[in-house]
This record gives sequence, structure tokens and C-alpha cells, in this order.
Amino acid sequence: MNLSCPHRRLLRRAAVLTATAAVVLAGCGSVDGLDPGEPAPSVSVQPRPEPLWPAWTSTSPEAPGADTATHQPPPEALKGLPVLGDDGLRTEDFRTILRADPRMKPLADRGEINHPGQAGIRPPLLMDLTGDGHPELLVAADTESGRSVLAVYKERDGHVYPVLFTAGKRVSIETLGQDLLVRSWCADGGQQAVRYHWDGVRMSTVSDNKSYKKTPDSDGSRPTAPTPPTTPTPPMMPTPTPTPELPGRIKRSGTAPHAGAASRPDPAPEAGTDGRR
Repeated sequence: MNLSCPHRRLLRRAAVLTATAAVVLAGCGSVDGLDPGEPAPSVSVQPRPEPLWPAWTSTSPEAPGADTATHQPPPEALKGLPVLGDDGLRTEDFRTILRADPRMKPLADRGEINHPGQAGIRPPLLMDLTGDGHPELLVAADTESGRSVLAVYKERDGHVYPVLFTAGKRVSIETLGQDLLVRSWCADGGQQAVRYHWDGVRMSTVSDNKSYKKTPDSDGSRPTAPTPPTTPTPPMMPTPTPTPELPGRIKRSGTAPHAGAASRPDPAPEAGTDGRR
């Protein structure tokens, strides 16, 4: 079949467009790395903070973390404790461990508390923060000054090691996966959130963030409206009223003011008399 030149050109263009479309479609199929019919991978669920002492969580700020790093010497085993058996920290009295820790010894004999606003020791917790199947001991205590301390202990080869000690104002502690998230108020009004992760030796800081939001007053109460002044604020400009009589002048009544009297200023008081006669 003979085709005219315009028809041949149209066929050639159609062929070029068809080839181009095939290349584009092939490229689109490889953008996400999936072959035809291959299912998309499942989306992993990210861990969310879980409060360890929920009653204290509502009194502390919430904030994300920012990367940071710290370097400390490895912790040493607590002295004066017996070698633990196969049950590890599960059967050991937590007060005995606190008395062996010089930093927690002053709080070891305080009573247990179940609500914020009191001084004492929160119920101790056992939780696996290292992933080795053996739980660590977590002890938090609140003081009369409003500050709280947190200590974490790990058992290894029958010995007890303090792997975390931190303190702050109105502290709440949460778990984020196997990490600890410690939230507190700062003295300058900021809100701080520190995340701790097991590094094989201790619970080390992996993020530390401070933010500034509406904060309670230093005594823990919410800010109140400012008290109005007890005395009225004097006007910035004089009001358009007749000039009051100076002290010591006799006020005349029953006579009309002299023409132009309103334009003349009152005589100044004699020097040293302050306007008194």
C-alpha cells in the first residue's frame, strides 16, 4: 500500500512516541525497587514512650531528643554486698543495694510513696534494659526540695553495678523500647528530656534536648494573672479642669473672675516656704 509523505511522517512519529512511552513506563516501574507483582515491605512500628511511674508523668514536660555523647569510666561493683545467685536482683532487698551505694545511701531508709508531692521512694521496678534477659533494678526517690533521683543497677557475675544515676526537678521516667527517657524541669524554666541507651557498659546518654514553653512557677503552681495596682496611675497629661487652689490661698466665692484672670498663672510660693504661709 502506497502512503503519502505526510502519512509516513505520522507513522514514524507514532512509532517514536510508542517507544518513548515504553521506556518511561519501564523506568517508573523501577523507581521503588519493586518488580511487577512484588508486595511492598511492611512498615515497622516505632516504639513510643511508656511511663514507668504514670502518676509522675503528667507533671513533667514532653520533648524530643537531640544527639549528644558522653564519656565516663566504667562503673565499679558495689562493695559490701553478697554474691547474688541465679535469681540475680529479683530476690535481693533493694534497700540493701541502696545502702551499698554512697550516692543513694542517704535515701535508703525512706518510706515508699505512690503519688507525687511526697518525699520518699517510689515503688522499685525490675526491667530488662540491656536485652540479655536479666532485669535491671530501677529505684527513684523524691526529696522535700522537689528534686528526684534515679538509680539503675545491673547484676553481672553475681555482683551489682550502678549503671545510671541522674537527678532533676519533678522527674518522670519512661521507657522508649529498651531505652529510658527522663523528663524534668530546669532551673531556668526550660524543659529537658534525656534519653539513655545501654552501650554494653552503662546506660549512656544518646540524646539531650532542652526546650522552652509555658512553665509553672518555682513552687510548681501555674502562673496567675498579675495583681492590679492598689493606687491609680497618675495621668500623663493634665486634665482640662480649673487649676486647684494652692495651699494657704483663700478661695473667693460670689465674685466673678476678673477678665483675663484665667490666662494669668498663679503666683509662685515664696522660696523655702513650699507654698505654706
